[in-house]
Amino acid sequence: MTDLQIAEKNLEGHTICLCKDGQCLFSEKNGIAPMMGFIADNIDLEGYSVADLVVGKAAALLFVKCKIKAVFAKTLSKSGEEVLKNNNIPVEYEILTEKIINRDGTDICPMEKTVLQTSDPEEGYMLLKHKLQSMKK
Repeated sequence: MTDLQIAEKNLEGHTICLCKDGQCLFSEKNGIAPMMGFIADNIDLEGYSVADLVVGKAAALLFVKCKIKAVFAKTLSKSGEEVLKNNNIPVEYEILTEKIINRDGTDICPMEKTVLQTSDPEEGYMLLKHKLQSMKK
């Protein structure tokens, strides 16, 4: 079984599962919070495969930044797919959607809006970090 298959199999009950050499990391946090946390904690995710419930452009940019090897998404946005494919990261999904919607269902996700104009993973990370800080105030 591949790391991506193991991650996908172990996603149930979690929002994200990352797997490398059969070892898995999990989170139950929503949105991009798990990836932002792993980055803040300086966890080396290079070569991990990821299974995630929702992958939009914001999450895809973080996966590129962390040098993720492969991605499975229950729901994937077209912009997230584009980022992953442009960075040669294989991606599988159940549902492909035009865009990721906010939790109220009233607009595009604020994290997606934040990275709309960039395709650079480092810039995307900094924009997302500032956005999250501004939302805490």
